[in-house]
Amino acid sequence: MELKHIDLACLSVSPANMRGVKKAPDLTNILPSVRARGVLVPLIVRQNGSPATYEIVAGKRRYHAAMIVAQEEGSIDPLPCAIMEAGDDAAALEASLIENIARLDADEVTCWESFTRLVKEGRSPQDISLTFGLTELQVKRTLALGNLLPRIRNLYRNDEIDAVTVRHLTLASKLRQREWLALLDGESRPPMGHQVKSWLLGGNAIATGKALFDPADYKGGIVADLFGDHSYFADADLFWQMQEGAIAEKVEALRDAGWQEVVVMARGETFHSWEHERCGKAKGGRIYVTMGHSGDVSFHEGYITAKEARRLERGSSVEKLVRPELSAPLASYVDLHRHAAVRAQVGSSPVIALRLMVAHAIAGSSLWRVDVASQRGATDPITESVENSVSEAAFDKERRIALDLLGLDPDTPTVTGHANNREILPVYLRLLDLEDDMVLGILAIVMGETLEAGSALIELLGMQLGVDMAACWQADDALLDLIRDREVMGHILSDVAGEEAASGNAGATAKVQRQIVRDCLAGTNGRDRRTGWVPRWMAFPPSAYTQRGGVGSAERWERIAPLLEPESADDGEAVEQETAIEAEAETASDPEQEPVQKAA
Repeated sequence: MELKHIDLACLSVSPANMRGVKKAPDLTNILPSVRARGVLVPLIVRQNGSPATYEIVAGKRRYHAAMIVAQEEGSIDPLPCAIMEAGDDAAALEASLIENIARLDADEVTCWESFTRLVKEGRSPQDISLTFGLTELQVKRTLALGNLLPRIRNLYRNDEIDAVTVRHLTLASKLRQREWLALLDGESRPPMGHQVKSWLLGGNAIATGKALFDPADYKGGIVADLFGDHSYFADADLFWQMQEGAIAEKVEALRDAGWQEVVVMARGETFHSWEHERCGKAKGGRIYVTMGHSGDVSFHEGYITAKEARRLERGSSVEKLVRPELSAPLASYVDLHRHAAVRAQVGSSPVIALRLMVAHAIAGSSLWRVDVASQRGATDPITESVENSVSEAAFDKERRIALDLLGLDPDTPTVTGHANNREILPVYLRLLDLEDDMVLGILAIVMGETLEAGSALIELLGMQLGVDMAACWQADDALLDLIRDREVMGHILSDVAGEEAASGNAGATAKVQRQIVRDCLAGTNGRDRRTGWVPRWMAFPPSAYTQRGGVGSAERWERIAPLLEPESADDGEAVEQETAIEAEAETASDPEQEPVQKAA
């Protein structure tokens, strides 16, 4: 390269510059030095059309700092430049990258943009890796970001999602990536980090490296991340069928090799070395085979139990374990066929299925997880207000009846949510002894306990069941203390005390208005008592006091209200269904009517 000082006016930034043309550079740490000593490190440039003009391949920040100094001082000395040959865009881009990549804390997305441009200029991933001292895998990982949706790349560039999340998102199709973004934009938080893999592949994603068989023989789908690091079996059941077959072959080979006993432990069972002692094959040592739920298989070679080791010390022999009648694959065959036969019968036995479903919701199983809706509020006063409400007392009464029918302690806080300390078989057998209406009553409690708060379903059910909040709720200090907005308090005052009182106290503070509302609700300080008041947000259907938004109940109702508008062709059926629901709601709200469970 030729070294030469070039006037500032003859320089411009090249499109091949890694930092780009449009983005303004950060000059915080370079401008003071340029002001004090000028530009000392040569810029890398090449001719741009005419012999008198040059474009900057590397050195954009020094160029911009020099422009600022020139504006401040009126002029600046020509800048030192190293002139490279014109015409080779790939070489120019490489020069920019080489100069910047060691110093610039470039985000991975910026590197992807630059590497992609090099690929378009004819460089292979291997060429790029040799040029920048990276492994070819590192380059391929960076290039793989191109398969992500642009918005996900920008989230990564802006540090709004981490590298682990991005890596697992490369496992996803474009459709699944859009679903992930929809979760991000919605009310629920999308999976992050390692949770993304579980979201995409299920809870027990099994890596192909765990297979004892040749993955080429696997006929199911294999999902691989675009970084080339990890791949997973899409069909876990098919994997375990082939894995257990491979284990059976390995066990037979070990027995043929002279091992008297090879013990295959149940999937997920752990081999505890401290409960065993080493023992050679000739003395009766065994091989214990363990299988983890993630697909890994371990062979613990040459062990006996500690108890057997003590017997050996006393001169006794190791007791030979009896080989099970069924091998693991044969047991799997038997279990799956018996499961299929029972499932077919359950599918045509709704009475049994109802009790099974209720039992699963109450006790749980390895395939069921039912959570109780939290009644804890953001503050203690909110929690206490709900606990002391008429509605909660009525539900607790029904809950105690359900617990009594199940033969459980009536003081147990909930019917559901006891998967870790409640057996499913006794619950199911108890339900078999109960009449259908009793089981349905228990089911109603289970559903109430597991009904999600703050969901659109609450709005729909509230309307269908004709819930009257004024009949089951009264305003309390917990609510009034939470209303801090002056405009909203003005509307509340108008609701409770009337337009005249609201107009007369429009200039008062929210604290004064709140006290007036309290007096009206309690009938104190000379004010008439106001009964049956329910704020708009809590009523069914709900609404807002202002146009500012942020009222969750009203927004949810707006979304689901069209669902309650019956189509003309189904008007008769809709009216009949609505009548039935209203009748049930009247029965539920009638204090003289005995509960379903108790009546049964």
